[in-house]
Amino acid sequence: MQAISEKPRKALVIGAAGFVGKYLIRHLHDDLGYEVAATKLLHEHLENVPAQIYELDILDKEAIVELLFALRPDEIYHLAAQSSVSVAWRNPQLTIDVNIKGAVNLMDALRELFYKPRVLVIGSGEEYGHIRPGETPIAEDTRLDPGNIYAATKACQNMIGRIYADAYDLELVMVRAFNHIGPGQAPIFVVSDFCKQVVEIEKGLREPVMYVGNLSAKRDFTDVRDVVRAYALLLKHGRKGETYNVGSGHAVEIREILDRIIACSEASVEVKTDPAKIRPVDVPVIEADITKLHAATGWQPQITLEQTIKETLADWRRRED
Repeated sequence: MQAISEKPRKALVIGAAGFVGKYLIRHLHDDLGYEVAATKLLHEHLENVPAQIYELDILDKEAIVELLFALRPDEIYHLAAQSSVSVAWRNPQLTIDVNIKGAVNLMDALRELFYKPRVLVIGSGEEYGHIRPGETPIAEDTRLDPGNIYAATKACQNMIGRIYADAYDLELVMVRAFNHIGPGQAPIFVVSDFCKQVVEIEKGLREPVMYVGNLSAKRDFTDVRDVVRAYALLLKHGRKGETYNVGSGHAVEIREILDRIIACSEASVEVKTDPAKIRPVDVPVIEADITKLHAATGWQPQITLEQTIKETLADWRRRED
């Protein structure tokens, strides 16, 4: 008798038009063999990815319910967010609506289903906020002290997610993702911004001066391709109601990032501080303790910072041609 082939798992990526979404779709489909559906907003573009695309506004709970009943995904990755700290300072209301109200809409929609899909809710390492001496690297049980509006919304999302997992028996796994970087990232984020400026200088599109913000801050950077591997592993192996850090486990000074990027270019570059790029409040060091993630999944980062920088520069050279 011929064996019946097992149906591929169904994954839904909510908010897939952003930087991480496209990488996650390709990992789930190409590497893991999933059948993938993905959502975007009406004005967003999501092309050339192996997924069925749906338009969804997460502020519309009934639309979420209808989509979940229609697709019946085994796994849901909730990426939809207003994820820029600088934008959050300028538009707090939008950040609160998307990051808190949108997440609660999804959680409430899950309560109406007749089954319990596994759901990954993405938070941020920024939730830890003002870290005291001796608290670095930062473990998941470190008390939260958000230092900006974006971080506060993500901390709230995390706490609500834990409550929903316990109170309503939902299969929610929470993540605190630290800085992720790689080719295709928008230039509102520091590494992509630096790479774009260097490429524009190389091509004579701007004066040979780079305008930067605070270079002394230390951040934990991980290639986006490593990040999405961690996400998929956590949704398979993570415990419901638990939170896991996703990062490299090593903080790097922004100044070192800049020096490495300039070293990869033959252009002569002068560096100047731009007051507009200085955040109102900035945390000196953010570094993840990834012991819990590794214990649950065996995950470790595979792509070096040097490789990510070179490939991000190459991506900007193609985009600026």
